[in-house]
Amino acid sequence: MSPRRVLSSAALAVLPFSLAACGGEPAAEGEAPAPAADDPPVIEQRQENFETIGDSFKAIRTQLEGDSPDMTVITEAATDLNAAALKVEGFFPEGTSVDDGYDTEALAAIWEKPEQFAEAHQRLVDASAEMITIAQGGDAVAVADQVGVVGGSCKNCHDNFRLDTD
Repeated sequence: MSPRRVLSSAALAVLPFSLAACGGEPAAEGEAPAPAADDPPVIEQRQENFETIGDSFKAIRTQLEGDSPDMTVITEAATDLNAAALKVEGFFPEGTSVDDGYDTEALAAIWEKPEQFAEAHQRLVDASAEMITIAQGGDAVAVADQVGVVGGSCKNCHDNFRLDTD
């Protein structure tokens, strides 16, 4: 069965939700919200990092939607995604939530439930690292399955630690 055929089934049904969860479809006008002038630089840095995650995830998805996915492109995008995932936790110093008056979607729950946030972060790191391994193996069907895992890790964190703007 071709990768395209696999993606046109159940995996394809999950991809839009996974992409949205990973930031592949950022808020209004296709860009992450710009931080306010008085926001600390870390907010802009974390928004840029999440854009990298979203862009990488979108590059993987785009390859999988084609007839002949380029596994080199997928591996590079998975590597970029994982590198950005590893940085996530460092972009959330206490006092930088929407409840603190900043132009961000970060909820105070991040600091109220630090163990759960750390676990959610680790799921993203682990899922994105596994994506690299799978992509290096050259199996587009397995990569498509892992897209759902990575997207699920993004969604889990967004459901619990990100302001719902929809």
